[in-house]
Amino acid sequence: MTSYDVIVVGAGNAALCAAISAQEQGSRVLVLEKGPIEKRGGNSFFTDGAIRVGYNNFDAIKTIIDLDEETSNKIKMPNYSPQDFYDDIMRVSQNQSKPELIEKLVTQSLPTIEWMKSHGVNFELNYANQSFEKEGKIEFWGGLPIKTVEKGIGLMRSLFNRCEQLGIDVWYEAAAKKIVTENNEVTALEVSTNEGIQRIACQSVVLACGSLEADKKKRAEALGEEWNAALIRGTEFNTGDGIDMAIEVGAQKFGQYDGCHAIGTDANAPRVGDFQKPGDIYKKHSYPYSVMVNVDGNRFVDEGADFRNYTYAKYGKEVLKQPKSIAFQIYDAKVRPILREEYNLEEATILEAETLEELASKIDINQEQFLQTLKEYNAAVQEGLFNPSEKDGKGTTGITPPKSNWAQTISEGPFYACPVTCGITFSFGGLAATPNGEVLHENGEKIEGLFAAGEMIGGIFYENYPGGSGLMSGSVFGKLAGKSAATHAQAIK
Repeated sequence: MTSYDVIVVGAGNAALCAAISAQEQGSRVLVLEKGPIEKRGGNSFFTDGAIRVGYNNFDAIKTIIDLDEETSNKIKMPNYSPQDFYDDIMRVSQNQSKPELIEKLVTQSLPTIEWMKSHGVNFELNYANQSFEKEGKIEFWGGLPIKTVEKGIGLMRSLFNRCEQLGIDVWYEAAAKKIVTENNEVTALEVSTNEGIQRIACQSVVLACGSLEADKKKRAEALGEEWNAALIRGTEFNTGDGIDMAIEVGAQKFGQYDGCHAIGTDANAPRVGDFQKPGDIYKKHSYPYSVMVNVDGNRFVDEGADFRNYTYAKYGKEVLKQPKSIAFQIYDAKVRPILREEYNLEEATILEAETLEELASKIDINQEQFLQTLKEYNAAVQEGLFNPSEKDGKGTTGITPPKSNWAQTISEGPFYACPVTCGITFSFGGLAATPNGEVLHENGEKIEGLFAAGEMIGGIFYENYPGGSGLMSGSVFGKLAGKSAATHAQAIK
């Protein structure tokens, strides 16, 4: 029977970080990718690459990204400590996140970035989505200043290259089916390949194969039937297999199973992630500068409640709730030049008109109510200085919902409408695990030799999500789970 010290189930960012970490400890490692080689990389392949890190000050960023003195002097970057990172997660999760997991995530974020860099992952400043030029300075905002070079494509290319350099085996079209245990201890894994079912002996298994969002039945059971209307933003292979296998051997479910990361995405995006068009190109995330209306012509959220980083992962759900699960982001000529890069791609759906009346005639909307909503909104906009690099307090009065920041009249043609729907990224429900990735049995004991990473760990995110923290979570807990798995394997060999 074939044998390995550590088997990693999944081949996204968390999984490959786990594999590399386990191999560093001297383990013989196998990675299982359920999809074919041309569809490898999980949800990580589709990410925009922004990765949240507690960096304290700009000097820490300069250890990750090489910047010449002239460029450095032009950059204005606010400090963002691990405590700031911790506070952001706890704030948006309404203090439901498990503190010990979040503490580990934020304190290990910078060391993990440095570790990834040492293994060939390249990072760059997140100019396009997290900065504005003002008086000759490049001002960053939102606590998310770095991203992986070439987004998720570059991240996964670098990690797969590193696995190959280190001699880590990767099997494609290989689906894990059953964890074999004896006396609450992992002894083997059953895997379905093109040659049939194989039983592979091992000392440790790391589950890093995502959540359940791509399985229609499981998604509806966890989140509700209305979620059948949501697009699947990432891989089609995240169907909850790892959760099912772990529960079968007694693992404890944990986290918010009725919660998920879901965003507003182009209404004409593919129904499931297209590996030929990765890079998160369909999202539409300049909505804080928009007026967002449903097909009845009514606003339904405070578009400017906070920076996009702290609202986008929950506003997808709000779009889903609207009639036909559709909304329209409305912009005018004043803000069109500062919209994010995804609005300029050929894949973007944007309708343009010289007047609001003409725009109303081009979209599927209650035209009379739409025009009335815009009239009332424009009248409610307060005086003040519009500043997209900070929460400027330029809001509205006398309308519900209010707009708290970045409120400007929709008054200068041409006018633009971007139809958006809801796209689900991943579910917040997973398994109970320690901060080192050890999976817990229903009785609270560790299942010896079973570990989890990435979206498999429940208790990290609830209700909402600070942008870039999922990618960082995958890296941190992948690295930790890989090390734990290797240590366990060595101890019992």
